[in-house]
Amino acid sequence: MMEGIRDTQPILHLDGVVKRYGEFAAVKGVDLEVGRGEIFGFLGPNGAGKTTTIRMIAGILRPSGGRLLVGGDDVVRAPARAKRRIGYIPDRPFLYEKLSGGEFLRFVAALWGREGPEVEERIRNFLSLFSLTEWEHELIESYSHGMRQKLLISSALLHDPELIVVDEPMVGLDPRSARILKDLLRSFVERGGTVFLSTHTLEVAEALCDRIAIISEGQIIAQGTMAELRTQADAGEAHLEEIFLKVTGGSEVADLMDALEGALERRTSAERRGSERRAEAE
Repeated sequence: MMEGIRDTQPILHLDGVVKRYGEFAAVKGVDLEVGRGEIFGFLGPNGAGKTTTIRMIAGILRPSGGRLLVGGDDVVRAPARAKRRIGYIPDRPFLYEKLSGGEFLRFVAALWGREGPEVEERIRNFLSLFSLTEWEHELIESYSHGMRQKLLISSALLHDPELIVVDEPMVGLDPRSARILKDLLRSFVERGGTVFLSTHTLEVAEALCDRIAIISEGQIIAQGTMAELRTQADAGEAHLEEIFLKVTGGSEVADLMDALEGALERRTSAERRGSERRAEAE
């Protein structure tokens, strides 16, 4: 990360953010601050409230309580200004299938009031970067999942956002495109942008992220740099996977699996000894 990039004001601030569905609270008072010029990892098991939190940040869901600021703009009181600061890359690329790839990118650019030679050049560059140039005039309905993901990534970066919110960015990408995306995210941060990254691929999070927060049952249970997470989890020099399992209770599942394997081994040994005794008796 380049020195001197970070602003004193965080690009993302969550203060006691809550999301309820009737009596059920999916997110229970989340507090987070993400500084400018960093890649921030947001991890959690399925059903932890991770995607709900991401959709509130992106302005898709309205918080039930608390405050959520993007660059100082409240996503509830000033949604248009807050959303303009964000590029959102969801895990499932839902696109307008009756548009061509080029038409879709021009449509997204127009939504942000961007058009003209500069936008056309950016579109050409993204299509070339992700090997989609030959598909520019083909309908999106003919695109593979990976191609749709590449198009979505391109559309999220077209309007020069300050913050990129990424949910499972590597899903459907071939190794070359995954590497390009990693380089894009790091380059984006070095130029002053910020990335809020959610992924189940813990090796990617450990390699890319400057700081990480782990959410479980709607609450943040650990956050900080890798060194700080190791201290909080009393995990020595452990990798992120071990820390994640320890703080989310995944180690209990591992212990249970070990116990089951031991029981199966003992049962197999007993059955083998019984077979041997019967054979001797015959």
